[in-house]
Amino acid sequence: MKTRFDRRQFLLSAGSFSLASRARAQIVAPEAPEELQIRVENRSVPELCAEKDNIELDFISPRLRRLQIQAVHPAYINTIVSDRAAPDWSSCDITHDPKIWDEANKQTQRHTFWETREFWLTGYRLPSTAYWRQNNVPIVVDGKVENGFDLIQLWMLYRERAEEIMAFYPPDGYWRARPLPFEDMRWTAYGSSFLIGPVETQERPIVAFEEIIFDPSSRTFVLKFKRGGEGRLTVKNIDQDRLTLDVNFSDAMPGGRPFAALRSMYATQTMSDAAIVAWRSKRGKGWEEAPAIRFPGASATEVWVGRHLPSRHNLSAPDMVFSRFEGDPAKDR
Repeated sequence: MKTRFDRRQFLLSAGSFSLASRARAQIVAPEAPEELQIRVENRSVPELCAEKDNIELDFISPRLRRLQIQAVHPAYINTIVSDRAAPDWSSCDITHDPKIWDEANKQTQRHTFWETREFWLTGYRLPSTAYWRQNNVPIVVDGKVENGFDLIQLWMLYRERAEEIMAFYPPDGYWRARPLPFEDMRWTAYGSSFLIGPVETQERPIVAFEEIIFDPSSRTFVLKFKRGGEGRLTVKNIDQDRLTLDVNFSDAMPGGRPFAALRSMYATQTMSDAAIVAWRSKRGKGWEEAPAIRFPGASATEVWVGRHLPSRHNLSAPDMVFSRFEGDPAKDR
């Protein structure tokens, strides 16, 4: 059987296809957010004591409004047979330090703000002599206001066990985060801390809060800063590899202050929570690396802080990654 070729129908179809192709070509794909380059300044100092935070990296940009923070298991996590979390005071002068946990264990008050089967949020009030900074920050959950908490913990049920995935200290603004335990490990350690918001120094770096609101439906902490403005920290994802946090700010940091800081400890390569800083710049051809204590500071679009070598201190503690820095699109046009 012979198929009849209709030249007119063919030309009409071809014309329709051409018009449709041009129409599709005119649809502009959404513009990807600009990769913002921020400044990282190193204020770290040498230290013998393995229990003092001597590493300080400040993140600065007047344009920044959004970023992502990740706590990621170290590259050697699958080689760990055993870990130790006990403090090492062997090279420390602790004659003037408060015995925080000795006192806390005697009089600690525990409170559950909110809970479901999968997640729950708890807080602890420590004795007045136990914590270095007294600062009563209201904590609001589901419209209910609670006061006087020194430590807040976010927990998750995983493999029928309670896993603490984040800890937060309202009096001075320090956060700690970790992924779920790797494979069959029973637990992993916390390591470096970070601050979110206008960082200032009062004896040591802090972020001062007016109020903290937790939204259970989105797992978001709304941070109202004493210096003005607010931030939102959302637990975006957590698994056995990493914990991912999205951070948003309402405005620039007042007074040109850092919008974030990382605090950690380094005595030696094998006695540290953070030993190496790696970063990439906007037009860089590759990653650069430097020892944390000698990191010269840099302009960067992504920053990794962690360890290549196993440490006697918190061996399983996560690496920290700061990335996806973005400004305000409306103001950047």
